[in-house]
Amino acid sequence: MAFHPIPVQGAPLSTAVLPINGLIDARGRVARDLRVSLTDRCNLRCSYCMPSEGLPWLPTQDVLTDDEVIRLMTVGVTRLGVRRLRFTGGEPLLRRGLATILAAASRLRTDEGRAPELSLTTNGIGLDRQVADLVSAGLNRVNVSIDSLDRARYALLAHRDRLPEVFKGLAAADEAGIRPIKVNAVAMRGVNEDDILPLAEFCLSRGYLLRFIEHMPLGPEHTWDRTGLLSGAEILERLGEQYELQPAPGRGSAPAEEWIVASRSRHPGGRIGVIASVTAPFCAACDRTRLTADGQIRSCLFSLVETDLRTPLRTGADDDRLAELWRGAHRSKPAGHGIGNDGFHSPARMMSSIGG
Repeated sequence: MAFHPIPVQGAPLSTAVLPINGLIDARGRVARDLRVSLTDRCNLRCSYCMPSEGLPWLPTQDVLTDDEVIRLMTVGVTRLGVRRLRFTGGEPLLRRGLATILAAASRLRTDEGRAPELSLTTNGIGLDRQVADLVSAGLNRVNVSIDSLDRARYALLAHRDRLPEVFKGLAAADEAGIRPIKVNAVAMRGVNEDDILPLAEFCLSRGYLLRFIEHMPLGPEHTWDRTGLLSGAEILERLGEQYELQPAPGRGSAPAEEWIVASRSRHPGGRIGVIASVTAPFCAACDRTRLTADGQIRSCLFSLVETDLRTPLRTGADDDRLAELWRGAHRSKPAGHGIGNDGFHSPARMMSSIGG
């Protein structure tokens, strides 16, 4: 099995390599953002993500090693024009090599000659114990998932009573100086609608960027119904009961449409985002590519097709060959996810094994 050696700490992992042919799909969209799933394991069982009893985890031998993750993200950055790396799970804090992977990523150089932007999507459990090491390794930003501020409702959604640990993680990230801190909340009709305004107050008062996410069909079968979807428009309507909102300019390829909250005597100003993936899809501007924990390339969160990079990597393929396979996989990226269209099928993998 051939690996690229990991350089000594502090030395650049690679100089910038201008990609001759980056990740460009048939519709001209260019992928600059790589989502790297580091594990399918999680310490929560969120109802929109997996069954309450959990899932069969990937066998250890199927999961990419630290060296393999580093090699593939190096190909993405130095040969394919990736500029942003987001590490996801399952729960990425469960990956023992997380700090090592972050440190290696921080030594890469993009086609612009800069280190890639490094971010983490996490449920926050254990973040207080790791955040100092992660920031030292190069972490720039963090997204923490909190679907309810009510402890009982949180436990009902996550099937685990661990909300106080999430608060500790958030506070530690704040103290470590990470900016911005984003809070993700999946808003569901009849489940946590009453948390919309409390979450907004909680985040605005602390300077966090709150992002509400429409419930997507990526969990257990028969648990999603579009007729019961709480839409982005309805979320904004609820926010409008308490806040004056103005659309923020310059969304670009970001999944969230952000709204500027006017400052008032009873509350500070700030921003709140809404990710309306179902009712207002942003597929036409998508700039993401995905690597699963077992080394599969996915061009779309809802893709029914994957391209295996783990097998060629482990059987001696060089970086040029890996880049060629990756480009080919991305070239056929679908126009959109097609939720609501005739013939739409959710992917066989659930969110926890795809990566957020």
